[in-house]
Amino acid sequence: MRKKRAKKRILLPDPKFGNVSVTRFVNNLMFDGKKTTAFKVFYTALDNIAAKIEDEESIAVFEKALENVMPHVEVRSRRIGGATFQIPHPVREDRRIALGMKWMINAARNRNEKTMDAKLSAELMAAYKEEGTAYKKKQDTHRMAEANKAFSHFRF
Repeated sequence: MRKKRAKKRILLPDPKFGNVSVTRFVNNLMFDGKKTTAFKVFYTALDNIAAKIEDEESIAVFEKALENVMPHVEVRSRRIGGATFQIPHPVREDRRIALGMKWMINAARNRNEKTMDAKLSAELMAAYKEEGTAYKKKQDTHRMAEANKAFSHFRF
């Protein structure tokens, strides 16, 4: 490894909630550098959630949904003696957040609602209730790690 490790970029908190994780989510949601559009989509999705759930704050719903989707373990391939094994590894905190956000956004994009804000609000609500595609992906990842627990002694 000749080059230095990339420096961690410091993100500014979002203007409405003052939350850095919202900015990170919007950065993942954004297409073609259109951050304003991504913020509009996100805030509209949260407004839709606030209209559906009166007793809970919409940003709290977002954070709980994200927490429900973030994986704790994942499997990584390792080649040992001509065979490839799926070895379970604990996930770093930073990667947990990144995976959870990406899974949530991909699941929202693949939904059948008309607009992206409707898709995103529906996926956030599903993840909040511990259902939906993103939550299923987390469960599948955990199940795969559990199935390959016998190979955990190969961890590097």
